[in-house]
Amino acid sequence: MTDVDTIRALPCWQGLIEVEPLGGGLSNRNFLVRDGGRQFVARMGMDMPFHHVFRAREAAVSQAAAVAGISPKLVHVLPGTMIFDYIGGQVLTPEDVRHHATAIARLLWEAHHRIGQHLRGPASYFCVFHVIRDYAARLTEADVAPSSLNHWLEVASKAQQLQPPLHLVIGHNDLLPANILRDPEGRLWLIDWEYGGYASPLFDLANLAGNAGFSDDEERQLLEVYFGTSPDADLLAALRAMKLASLLRETLWGMVSALCMPDNGVDYAAYTRQTRAAFETVLDAFEGRAA
Repeated sequence: MTDVDTIRALPCWQGLIEVEPLGGGLSNRNFLVRDGGRQFVARMGMDMPFHHVFRAREAAVSQAAAVAGISPKLVHVLPGTMIFDYIGGQVLTPEDVRHHATAIARLLWEAHHRIGQHLRGPASYFCVFHVIRDYAARLTEADVAPSSLNHWLEVASKAQQLQPPLHLVIGHNDLLPANILRDPEGRLWLIDWEYGGYASPLFDLANLAGNAGFSDDEERQLLEVYFGTSPDADLLAALRAMKLASLLRETLWGMVSALCMPDNGVDYAAYTRQTRAAFETVLDAFEGRAA
């Protein structure tokens, strides 16, 4: 059965539906569904244990985020399929993220402090340093690890040692610009919670900064808005170390995806080259500061 057949067979529709593919999605398939006068997004994807993704937990966080007013409403769930209210608008670009950084920082603060109040059932835990080590082990076992991997792991260990003790929050943990939506009224929404779970709040901030190419000044302003005070040198160092880990995780994610999803129709090698270039730029700066 195709994705479209699966969508058409769902019991949540009021009548005959129209289905068309939506762009984007590196590990999921997304469709726009028209049912009478309403529109929905169908998100298709099974569990990906190699990426620590379990759809039942994604659905639980998505539901909590919707109740908290952070994300679109989740209207129907079956294994491998989630149906959301469609919110018109545009996903952000890196330039958009930098332009709306203050509003996004405030949205993240709201998400971090409200979603956990509505979460039900087992909760995931996201530690980027654990993910890095697990990805590294998988690549090594498959004999496809890059020659620089041991050095990367040593640097990641140093980055972890720079992290301060902070209260865990429900983080998004995958803040690519395309996972932030701006609706026609200018309201910002977070979408795609497959990595959502308890994490350091610094990871979302560093993930956002790294994926959108923030400057040093923009990183400082991001921390100031989120924490409500000017960051000291230790907090800035922790953010930049976490950004390093975020970009390393994204690079290894591409490598593991190429290994575990070779028939997914995505050029993961090209994606990895792009993320590795960004990671190595940050790595050079990190090692320069440490020298």
